[in-house]
Amino acid sequence: MEVRKTSIDGVFIIEPRIFEDSRGYFFESFSQREFEEKIGPINFVQDNESKSSYGVMRGLHFQRPPFTQSKLVRCVKGAVLDVAVDIRKGSPTYGQHVAVELTEDNHRQFFIPKGFAHGFAVLSETAVFQYKCDEFYHPEADGGISILDESLNIDWHIPTDKAILSDKDTKHPLLKDFETPFNY
Repeated sequence: MEVRKTSIDGVFIIEPRIFEDSRGYFFESFSQREFEEKIGPINFVQDNESKSSYGVMRGLHFQRPPFTQSKLVRCVKGAVLDVAVDIRKGSPTYGQHVAVELTEDNHRQFFIPKGFAHGFAVLSETAVFQYKCDEFYHPEADGGISILDESLNIDWHIPTDKAILSDKDTKHPLLKDFETPFNY
């Protein structure tokens, strides 16, 4: 796998090595050894999957300490725009984001470390999205910032009037009104 650094330290795009022939393709979607050699130690404990239709936006989510999560995400069907926003107090990149298009064709993965809010928008008719987490889900630690916060300058590649959000995701605060539980 090739690991590409992004504009924010600790956030990585992972390009798998794909072997293709007339039968189809094969690639390792995860190797603990290679991940730890190229990115660092991790112990994933939970895998999640969601299916969504065009215009669905999920996020920007995180879990509060002591149940913070790092995530390794990918889109196995369709296409999504995936985004990580730095919410670490004191970080030189606080409030900045990295966005990457993840598709069933490019097989990219995106690593989002602790201290980041995470979200995605579905760009295809439907999308199946998978992610590994290094902490179990704890509903009492659930947190978020508004996925439509204009101050974040995220181009979601879908018109706002086509966005489909959960009721919960419409109630997250703007970044300026948010008290982060994360330190840099």
